[in-house]
Amino acid sequence: MVSESLGETAGTVVRSAISQFDSGNFDIVRVPYIDSIEQIESVLEEVKKRHAFVCHTLISPDLRKAFNKRAEECNVIAVDILGPVLSAIENLSGLAPKNQPGLTHMLNREYFKRIEAIEFAVKYDDGKNPLGLLKADIILIGVSRTSKTPLSMYLAHKGLKVANIPLIPGITPPEELFNIKPQKIIGLIVDPAKLNEIRAERLKAIGLMSDASYAKISCISEEIEYSKAVMRQLNCHVINVSNRAIEETAHMVLEHYFKVFGSN
Repeated sequence: MVSESLGETAGTVVRSAISQFDSGNFDIVRVPYIDSIEQIESVLEEVKKRHAFVCHTLISPDLRKAFNKRAEECNVIAVDILGPVLSAIENLSGLAPKNQPGLTHMLNREYFKRIEAIEFAVKYDDGKNPLGLLKADIILIGVSRTSKTPLSMYLAHKGLKVANIPLIPGITPPEELFNIKPQKIIGLIVDPAKLNEIRAERLKAIGLMSDASYAKISCISEEIEYSKAVMRQLNCHVINVSNRAIEETAHMVLEHYFKVFGSN
């Protein structure tokens, strides 16, 4: 199995084919990261010596053409797994392929990175386990109903591990929060009148009186002033989420994060 990348596609095809045979022992040799004619010739000599056949998932048109031509000259059975499919798609769609090896592997890696980040956001939501703060890419802090959880999930879909901590007057934030780079911490604040509106709607939705202390403007103002004091102590980046969609706030968080830590 010959590939410019890891050879996982060829491996899947070959193993599927072998499963159709009840008897016989088959040796599979994977030769990854092929990038030259010299490597191709070396592989084909080995294949001929072993009386084997070769299949490949070469993406580069030049390498693919050279491989198929040289295999024919060596009288070696060669199966071009991707070539015919690429040609069919190109002919039908009129689009040119990227001819970039390893894209499937890259897509899989990004997918699993997102899944891991989503699981992380759920596990460390709402201050459930302060130890998660040390593993997080970003920590969101703020009073109740400042969109910490939905923002955490949105950022997780971008592949970032996010934990969030509620700030409640009278309850000291976890010690771990003060041992983290302040650039990783994002403080979320909101205008008292807007938060009063949000909390009143929340109370109404769950069947409680909207004049509970949770939604009183005086209590809200006290909470917000307390949260601002904590944020000043942490010297973290602060975003006012009043009248901002989750997507807009997320963009601001990502802009800050990549500016400080880079895209990697």
